[in-house]
Amino acid sequence: MGRKRDRYGAIMHRSRVYALLIDAPEAEAADAAAFWSAALGVRTELLPSEPQFVTLHEALPGLITAVQSVDDAPRFHLDIETDDVEAETARLVGLGATQVSRWQECRVLRVPGGHLVCVLPVESDREVFETQAKIWP
Repeated sequence: MGRKRDRYGAIMHRSRVYALLIDAPEAEAADAAAFWSAALGVRTELLPSEPQFVTLHEALPGLITAVQSVDDAPRFHLDIETDDVEAETARLVGLGATQVSRWQECRVLRVPGGHLVCVLPVESDREVFETQAKIWP
């Protein structure tokens, strides 16, 4: 994926909302996945490589939607994928977010209002990312 430049040659980065995660305490995650699957009329899929996630297929067209088992409070959070994790993190911090942790290549931010947002490297298909991502200076 090539980096974009503005008309003056400055490098720009791209990002887009990639996923909505329904975080559920570990002991309740299976029940939460069953509930959301039935409530939304979608099928579930376990991810063998990432057993903390249960995908809710096509619950929100265009977004990955999943129940995530966490050892924390129940909540919803967004994943934002980007071709430059550091630049996107800095952009969101400049808008008022606070970085609270790192997980692998991801940055976990708390945004105004108290919600969490994870900034992660591009996960979606290249064509999807390139056609749907917003470009930021």
